[in-house]
Amino acid sequence: MAKQKPKHIGIIPDGNRRWAVLNGMRKQDGYEYGLTPGLKLLNMAKKCGIEEITYYGFTVDNCKRPKDQVAAFRKACVDAVKLLTNEGADLLVIGNWESECFPKELLPFIKRTPVNGGGIKVNFLVNYGWQWDLGHIKEDGQPYSKDISNIDLVIRWGGMRRLSGLLPIQSVYADFYVEDHLWPDYTDKDFIDALEWYKRQDVTKGG
Repeated sequence: MAKQKPKHIGIIPDGNRRWAVLNGMRKQDGYEYGLTPGLKLLNMAKKCGIEEITYYGFTVDNCKRPKDQVAAFRKACVDAVKLLTNEGADLLVIGNWESECFPKELLPFIKRTPVNGGGIKVNFLVNYGWQWDLGHIKEDGQPYSKDISNIDLVIRWGGMRRLSGLLPIQSVYADFYVEDHLWPDYTDKDFIDALEWYKRQDVTKGG
């Protein structure tokens, strides 16, 4: 059985709206409560020697939600990137930056940028769509996400068992771990449990 550590972990931080409703708030109020868990997880990833993390911010399809929710998760993504610039990381924001739904404040990061001395690779999918990503292959033979490595492990919070279009090329051989906690209820134990689960998997990647 495999005992290796994943080099690249994809994070699907689901459950912000459900968490808000359960706590007597409006759905859109839940997004800001996902910021602190994201930083906690990043610090754990650094401690565990993970080389690359991808956070799923929001998709092109998410922009079909009510305007107040769209405004809230766009703001949360901008706030998250501002927080990440205080961490040592090599930051890359990937998404359809030509769309009105893409926060213009994030344009400086659509090419990988060392922040606060650089370090772990951190990818943030903002206004991301798999069709948009793969559509670029027709132009130059590579997706827009070409600078993102293959994902070893995907962790999804909130109990749902779907990838929601997460980097289809990079996640093709990824192992998929589901945590039932809603994302704002993240604990470091969630992350450690996922790593322990991964150690027990027979990771062959088709071989």
